[in-house]
Amino acid sequence: MKKESLADAPKYRFWKQQAETNGLIINKIDEFYIRRRHNGEVLFAMLEVDANTPEGDKIPPALFLKGHAASVLVCLIDQETKDKYVVLVRQRRICDGSHTYEHPAGMVDAADDPQEVAAREVGEEIGLNVKPEELTKLNNRLWFPSTGTSDEAMHYFFVERELPRQQIMDFHHKDMGVASEFERITTAVTTLPEAHKLITNINGLLIHFLYLHAVGDYDTMKLL
Repeated sequence: MKKESLADAPKYRFWKQQAETNGLIINKIDEFYIRRRHNGEVLFAMLEVDANTPEGDKIPPALFLKGHAASVLVCLIDQETKDKYVVLVRQRRICDGSHTYEHPAGMVDAADDPQEVAAREVGEEIGLNVKPEELTKLNNRLWFPSTGTSDEAMHYFFVERELPRQQIMDFHHKDMGVASEFERITTAVTTLPEAHKLITNINGLLIHFLYLHAVGDYDTMKLL
């Protein structure tokens, strides 16, 4: 297996191009740690960046190079009652090892189509087959959840699907994930207000409001 170098990684090249377009003068970059996928591609990296702004200042030196990510709110609608449910994923996160609830999500390299990545992640993480064209984009430009220390930028989507209630509940407590990526995921079907109480990450909370605003469901928004 050939390891992708940092200089060849699409997310690194995209970040460096953006930095230079914004006027940064990059003097030196030190690699502290690089995590790669099973196929050798750069997943993320911890870097120390010595760079000057056009005003002559130094930027904060610590950079968590992560690239872009796509998150999808999956809304399953009961065919009879029209009640809405969302499908969450429960997994341990690296920050402290605790279990967290999230919406299906995945990392997007600069060369990837975010919509295709989002559709693929829905299939891998909750087992729902979704075509990229079925997804609706919720933000028309990149949003950055951590502007001080990371280049991560988010793409938000949603998809609605009407199903019989039993088929909706078949998505509850499924064991999912990709073994090669060390994913151990359990799904959870909840109402949106219940999901809002379970989720503790900003991306997950924000996508609730984006979705409800997009579909005009302000009654549910009042319950969050």
